[in-house]
Amino acid sequence: MMPRFPLIPTIVVALAVALMIGLGVWQLERRGEKLAALQLYAANFDKPEMAFPRLPVGDQYLFRRASAYCLAVIGWQSQGGRSIKGTNGYRHIARCRAGAEGAVLLIDMGVAPDPKFQPAWKGGQVTGTITHAPDHRPLLAGLFESEPKHLMLISEAAAPGLQPTAKPDLSSVPNNHLSYAVQWFLFAAVASVIYVLALRWRQKPKA
Repeated sequence: MMPRFPLIPTIVVALAVALMIGLGVWQLERRGEKLAALQLYAANFDKPEMAFPRLPVGDQYLFRRASAYCLAVIGWQSQGGRSIKGTNGYRHIARCRAGAEGAVLLIDMGVAPDPKFQPAWKGGQVTGTITHAPDHRPLLAGLFESEPKHLMLISEAAAPGLQPTAKPDLSSVPNNHLSYAVQWFLFAAVASVIYVLALRWRQKPKA
């Protein structure tokens, strides 16, 4: 009599393999979207200066030159960064009141060696490059949430006592989707081979 076929384990493995293949296909689709986005970002370097958007509008304006007016600085935050001279330090980001409606604008005003440095800058007209604001959401939340990331302006002129922050460049945009897709397809293949070998071992006649 033929040995009993393990139905439930086979269904579980088949679903897992199908999920891994689906994730691989999704990563290939994401790769196409990222390549198109990189072309847009590269074109933004040559576009004319624009007014900095106050609301989350997506990533179509990344790496574009923009200007804004900070009515008043309502707070500061600092995080690791690099100056335009290549030295490491702490970026000092001003939280600015940008209008009577309560909109808050983030402006990177430069880098200092000391994270506790207190800039004396009180606001004014700023010109710089658009980039993503610091995002402290968990990685998985960032992948599946549909809300656009907030934008920030990196000022070309640093506040007194600071060095200008290095301008963002395209190398800072990760594009690892092809390698992720290959990994998921390999996981699916390995899981399939291991399960087939396990079935053969299970069906071998006992001595």
